[in-house]
This record gives sequence, structure tokens and C-alpha cells, in this order.
Amino acid sequence: MRWIPLLIILSLAFLGGLYILGNIDDANRRKILLIRLAYLTFLGAILFSPLSFTGTAVYIMPAGIGRVNLRYIYIGLGFIENIILTIPLGFLIKRIFSNMSLISIVPIGFSLGAGFEIMQYYLSHTFYINRISDINDVLANGIGIITGFILAMMYYYFFERSQYTKQGN
Repeated sequence: MRWIPLLIILSLAFLGGLYILGNIDDANRRKILLIRLAYLTFLGAILFSPLSFTGTAVYIMPAGIGRVNLRYIYIGLGFIENIILTIPLGFLIKRIFSNMSLISIVPIGFSLGAGFEIMQYYLSHTFYINRISDINDVLANGIGIITGFILAMMYYYFFERSQYTKQGN
């Protein structure tokens, strides 16, 4: 029963991969979509399964309902790892919603972080995946999404600017 969330994530990823491979003819676009799918699958596996990644090792969490931390804020290696983990998500959000402003991504980023933690809490109590719902993760995920969004804005600004300059000459 503990592995149901991971099986759902992997099944959806497999079906998504089949769809991409069967329906996308442009090789470059297919490659980009498969990379996005791999990232989202990895993110889902990290967040919503009993697998735990420590940066150097992977281990299986023992069965349990996890814990909740809403008060103690600690900025350490795990905090930085969570920021790095969600930077591509912010970049992806900017890519999909190109007209979204920086002001609108701030509440969206923190809401997604809170949503991840609420889902971990729910899955921990339903499937005993033993995940910790932590305010630090909400903050780190929000910061990572916002950072990725800002990096995407900078990338598109400089890329479009260089493309415009090349076309003007």
C-alpha cells in the first residue's frame, strides 16, 4: 500500500512518455518534453513516495505517518537542496505561462510549496509514506520556484535581445 503513490507517478510518466514518443514528430521538441517529464517524475518520486534522497544516498523510509513542523525554521543543506530541486519548476512555469509577471509568481510559488507539503501530510496518513510536512520546505520550494522564474525571465530577456540584434543586422 505504501508504494501506490509511486506506482501512480511512474504509470502516469510511462503513459506520458508513450504519448510524447507516439505523437510528437519534431525530435528537438520531443527531447525537451521527455526531459520535462523526467524532471516532473523525479520531483514526484522525491515528494510523494517513501523514497528519500540525501544528496549522496537513496533509502526507503520506514512505514509511518510522518511529522509536522510549523515553527522551527532551519536553513541548512536540506533547505538549499529544496531550493535547487524546485528551480527548474519555476523555469518551467515561466516557459509555459510566458505572460506571467514576477508579482504573480510569488504567491503561486509559496502556494505550490504549501500544496506539496499538504499532499505529503495527506499521503503520509493515507499510505504511511512517513514524510515530514515542514515549513522549511514550503519556504525553500517557494524560493526555488521564484528563483527559477527570475532566471527564466533573465534568460528570455537576454536570448530574445540577442536574437533581435542578430536579425536587425
